[in-house]
Amino acid sequence: MEAMDSVAVMEVAAVPDLVFVGAAPLTPPAEASVLRRSARCLNRPRGTTYAEKEDPKQSTGRRGHPKKKRDEENHDPAVEAQAPAKVARKTPKADPKEKKPMPVVEPISVTDFAGAAAEDDALGKGKSAKLRVKETLRAFNSHYLHLVQEEQKRAQAVIQEIEASKNKKGGKKGGEDEIKEKRPSKRPDLKAITRMQENNSVLYTEKVIGQIPGIDVGDQFYSRAEMVVLGIHSHWLNGIDYMGMKYKEMKGYANLSFPLATCIVMSGIYEDDLDKADEIIYTGQGGNDLLGNHRQIGSQKLARGNLALKNSKDNGNPIRVIRGHMAKNSYTGKVYTYDGLYKVVDDWVQNGVQGHVVFKYKLKRLEGQPSLTTSEVRFTRAEAPRNISELPGLVCDDISGGQENIPIPATNLVDDPPVPPPGFVYMKSLKISKGIKIPSDCTGCDCEGDCASNKNCSCAKLNGSDLPYVSFKDVGRLVEPKAVVFECGPNCSCNRNCVNRTSQQGLQHRLEVFKTASKGWGVRTWDTILPGAPICEYVGVLSRTEDVDSLLHNNYIFDIDCLQTMKGLDGREKRAGSDMQLPSLHAENDSEAPPAPEYCIDAGSIGNVARFINHSCNPNLFVQCVLTSHKDVKLAKVMLFAADTILPLQELCYDYGYVLNSVVSAAGDIIKLPCYCGAPDCRKRLY
Repeated sequence: MEAMDSVAVMEVAAVPDLVFVGAAPLTPPAEASVLRRSARCLNRPRGTTYAEKEDPKQSTGRRGHPKKKRDEENHDPAVEAQAPAKVARKTPKADPKEKKPMPVVEPISVTDFAGAAAEDDALGKGKSAKLRVKETLRAFNSHYLHLVQEEQKRAQAVIQEIEASKNKKGGKKGGEDEIKEKRPSKRPDLKAITRMQENNSVLYTEKVIGQIPGIDVGDQFYSRAEMVVLGIHSHWLNGIDYMGMKYKEMKGYANLSFPLATCIVMSGIYEDDLDKADEIIYTGQGGNDLLGNHRQIGSQKLARGNLALKNSKDNGNPIRVIRGHMAKNSYTGKVYTYDGLYKVVDDWVQNGVQGHVVFKYKLKRLEGQPSLTTSEVRFTRAEAPRNISELPGLVCDDISGGQENIPIPATNLVDDPPVPPPGFVYMKSLKISKGIKIPSDCTGCDCEGDCASNKNCSCAKLNGSDLPYVSFKDVGRLVEPKAVVFECGPNCSCNRNCVNRTSQQGLQHRLEVFKTASKGWGVRTWDTILPGAPICEYVGVLSRTEDVDSLLHNNYIFDIDCLQTMKGLDGREKRAGSDMQLPSLHAENDSEAPPAPEYCIDAGSIGNVARFINHSCNPNLFVQCVLTSHKDVKLAKVMLFAADTILPLQELCYDYGYVLNSVVSAAGDIIKLPCYCGAPDCRKRLY
């Protein structure tokens, strides 16, 4: 084998000794062969449930030869009965003085009021409510990242215009007022709301009382804009969301008093608020210095949201409660947690801390709901041990043996005695099989510093005029899944921290390999990962597909099928830029693409953390082909990126892209493997 020069981004180190000496290899099924993953799937779930389809008598295509299921999906009935461990919950505090004594209130059941959203609806044409929520958030994040990119470009243009103006004036001052006038908008999230409202892609266009289908207690949101497009709280600034007088004429609302409160956000803006978790003393809206120290500077009035809360006490309708907390990982600086349904049980008027009249409302949490999670979600990172040595079930401090810039521990709380992942050599960059030559004739850009500051970057033009990434806290985020991403390479003059080298920066998040109850080994994150953030490259031995067809019991082979995906072959779904970018690729790609990929990555015996990432029918990662030092997409680098906001301790997963009924035995019988991903829209079969 030869070391790969540029596709791997990093120099290939010498092959170390096996990390896990003496670990017993997993025993594969007797009747099995090669099974390949692919990039055919976008980050959205596919098709209908396999269980609803009839199985054809025979399969077609080149994938119709005996293949083997991957060991992550080997199913042990004895293990299946074991449920995953639950994270412990904690709860909060507080208590100020009030002028009026609180009445004793009997516990209220969540079933006392059947809200308009109590049942799942038919908006999604067969999709689960959870999936529709996920798709709406993905649409919002896509709009948001595009708008961030637009604002960054506009900001750069403004700076260049002001610099040019100053040069014409001989370096005189006077540009500061122009900067204030032309400063870029800081609210692309609000623009994203408008764009989604214009194309009718918000989840609920009308306000809803009670539970929102698909949103569970403990769900987190990273801006109020996300809550607006979902319909859980329909205003990006006001703390009280309510239904106006127009709803009085609608069916089912005739006997209610309006305006009517539907949701409140507790975010610490009002100094008179009191939060005891199951009981809340909420201060009405108005009279607050929102731009200053948040102190009360005027008296409140019984109107709009304040009147809506009073009417809600009289009507007895449930109100959604969302709590906001400071969060460094959020682009808004806050994270918002949905904590369930409450009822207003009392209201009164008093003079606030600053002596102004304020309206006060006591809310009590309804019984029959999942336990409060805000205290846990707020400190979720504390649930992931700060030190690897604290990990229960630790079987390896670092599976990379120090190769990665962040150690990757492995834990096993399933096996007794616990054993580490068996039989593989960790490598953080690709190995090249003998006889495969990587092109090295690619020219680079002539940018100085970061390519984001150069509107004439040649690498940006290869991506369709804009760079594929935007930068957030020095970490690049992919704006959208693309046919192929052209990154800056060794022949580019930009610096090593250029945003267009995002996939070349190594691991950016703390990961852990852990043993699951029914899916073999998996990978979870200790950090919050934002949509579009890079996870890792799929690393192994770069081989010709014809050379691995004879390898039995290998289920870690990933087809580099980017060219087939760009041309939409074999049922693959084209991505953004497919037709535009094909002419820009290596000359060999202009010819008719073969039905099967020519090259693949074999991570059976050599690989990195990506080999442990499990399949899901509703994934939170997606596969992206990336080119750095050449334009031959048949040899593209395979990267995994975040499709959603992934919270600490959540498992990472992507769609393996297996085709239904593509695995057959030597006798020609279709082999079926149940899927245990547990997604609400699980297709029930892996293949």
